[in-house]
This record gives sequence, structure tokens and C-alpha cells, in this order.
Amino acid sequence: MSGDQLLTTAEVAHRLRIKPETIYAYVSRGVLDRVKVPGERISRFHLADVERLASRTQATRPERDVAPAMRTATTLIAYGRLHYRGLDAAKLAPVTPFEEVANWLWTGERRRDAFVASAETRDRAGQAADHLPAQARPFDRLPVIVAVAAATDPLRFDLAPATVTALAPALLSTMVDALPLVGGTPPDDGLATRLWSRLTGTPASADGVRALNAALVLLADHDLAASTIAVRVAASTRANPYAAVLAGLGALDGPMHGAVGSSVYRFIEAALRDGASAAIAEWLRTGGLPGFGHSLYPEGDPRGAALLDLVARLPVEGDLRRTVDDLVTTAARRGALPNVDFAVAALAHATGMGPGAAEVIFAVARTAGWIAHVIEEYAQPNNRFRWSSGYTGPTPAPA
Repeated sequence: MSGDQLLTTAEVAHRLRIKPETIYAYVSRGVLDRVKVPGERISRFHLADVERLASRTQATRPERDVAPAMRTATTLIAYGRLHYRGLDAAKLAPVTPFEEVANWLWTGERRRDAFVASAETRDRAGQAADHLPAQARPFDRLPVIVAVAAATDPLRFDLAPATVTALAPALLSTMVDALPLVGGTPPDDGLATRLWSRLTGTPASADGVRALNAALVLLADHDLAASTIAVRVAASTRANPYAAVLAGLGALDGPMHGAVGSSVYRFIEAALRDGASAAIAEWLRTGGLPGFGHSLYPEGDPRGAALLDLVARLPVEGDLRRTVDDLVTTAARRGALPNVDFAVAALAHATGMGPGAAEVIFAVARTAGWIAHVIEEYAQPNNRFRWSSGYTGPTPAPA
């Protein structure tokens, strides 16, 4: 990527891990030059200048004041786009199998290998998850499945990159194939097709599976999101890859992260029942619009736009199509644009999936990215994440 690429203030703040106010201070002191683009009211900054500042500030900050830097060659969010090893994720999503994207994240090679697991691992994991109570969500099965997959892998403590890359396809396959079937037995022509039959009883269509595959691609990684940080901290202790993924699943299961999907599903459900304006008014009264806006994409989440384009091609009922369009149009008047969570929830409604489908899609997809970060973290010094605490409790008595 050339030095002519321009970043927004939000993208610079994300890259440097600082507040926007600090960027303005850098500009006023001449540390960073801003660029005015004709026809735009916002400031932009040269990517090359930001990278030079990042290398200088991270090298000179006192070690006790900041966490160790998490460098990654996996994902870059810049100039309003998401890139996997330099490739635009939104352009990959409609035309590239998830398996190929996962291999690209892990190895930098574009190849589509079959993702399969042993029948014994799949059956044991499925049987263990079947012991969960009836009210358990589909997502609740995934930590159980991953734990069983770990227990059946005698090489899980081999942290060599080649070994981790080799186990990853079987792990993803187990996470999908150990879920109970909702539809008929699917043809074995890809992970998205197999996941489809675990999420909906609606017969699979080429356009539907294509949209689900695109959702997996678009959610495969997102730089250093909270769950990815949890994965890397676990990997820094040399926890095995399965344990690191379990750390990620724990962080993902928060309403401000991966678990937001069920809220967005119910938001669309309310709009179908009461109308878009009424649903928006009610949700604004109770906090905000789930599925709209993203701090890293002030001009709109390209993942949401790419997936909504595919969902629009599905043969959905008129009420759903009108409701989704009305929600997008009405929210846009407030300056709120749909993000990928909204698009996944729209996909779930369009294909007969339930409110828990979005969380499963997110978790399966993001496991691919987590494995890439695990491989990167194993190459770093171990136990490197030790933050300095700011103690605020009572003063201890003298010994």
C-alpha cells in the first residue's frame, strides 16, 4: 500500500491507540500533517506518515505505561475498508470460499482445502453438547465442542506453526458438524453449506449459501477486537490453540461484541411487527440502534454493504424486504448506517434462521482469524502481557 493512501481521524486513532484529541494535538505541534481533500469537510492523513509516527511513539513510550504492542500482518482496517493480508475482504466475500480465505489468513496462500474432522471427534463433541439443558442457545454448544475437540487431539500442545495450521481445518469442521441438524443432511461441498443445515430448515439455495459464505468471510477477522486480544493474551502464556479459542469465545459472548446479533435480530423482528419508525423510536428510548454505526467506519461499514447486497438477491417475503429498506432509510436520516451485524440479522430473517444464528456464524467465522493471531503470538516472547495496575483500594497496614 502506497504512502498516498489516506486515513480518517478515526482510523488514525485506532492505528495509534490514542484519542482523536491527541491527533489534533499532534497536528497543532507539527508532529503530523493533515490533508484537506477537495469536496470533503473532514481531515485525512497519509498512511505512511501515520506508520512512521506509530513506530516512533511505540518505541519511546515508557514500557510501564502501555501494554506490549500487538503487531499483526493479518488484518488492516484503513481508508474505510477491511483488508486480509492486503486483500479487500468485501471484494473477496461474494466470490471466494471461506476455506480459501481461512488458508490465506493462516499461511498467505490462496488454496481451498476440504475442512474435515474425524467422525469420532465430531460424534463425541456432539454428544457432549447434547447434554446441555433445553434452554441452551446454539452458541452455548460451541465451547463444549471446542473443549472435546481439544481433549481428543494428542498434538494440541505442539505449538509449531505447521501443526497449528494443520489442526485448524478440523477444528472449524468440528465446530460446524457437531451442531445438531435442523435441515436435511447437506451435500459435502463446503463449510457454508454444512453450516446452513445446522441453522435453518429452509432448503439450501445457491444464493443463500453464497450469502452465508460471504458472512463467514466478512467476519473472519477484524484486527484487534476484544475477543482477539483475549486470544492473543492466552496464546502468550502458551495455552494450546483450543484453549486460546475458548478464551476468544468467552470474550465474544458479550452483548457489546458477538452476542449483539440476537439483539439486532429482535430489532428487525419488532420492526416487522410494529413498523420501522416505531421500532427505531422504542430502541432509541432504551439505549440505541443495534446493528447501526461503527466507530472504525464513519462513512459506512463495507462488510454490511457487501452482505446486504447479497441478501437483497434472495427470494424474501415483501414485508421483510420493505422493513429492512425502511429501517436503513429511516436510520440514515439520523446519520446511522447499517453494519455487518445488521446484515447478518437480515440474512437470518431471510433464510428462516433463528435469533441465535448470528452468534454461531460470528464465532465460527472469527475462529479462522483467531488461529492466525495464535500463530503470530506464538512467535512473540511468552508472557509478555503484564499491565501495570493502578491500585485504588485501602492502604495496607505496616508489617
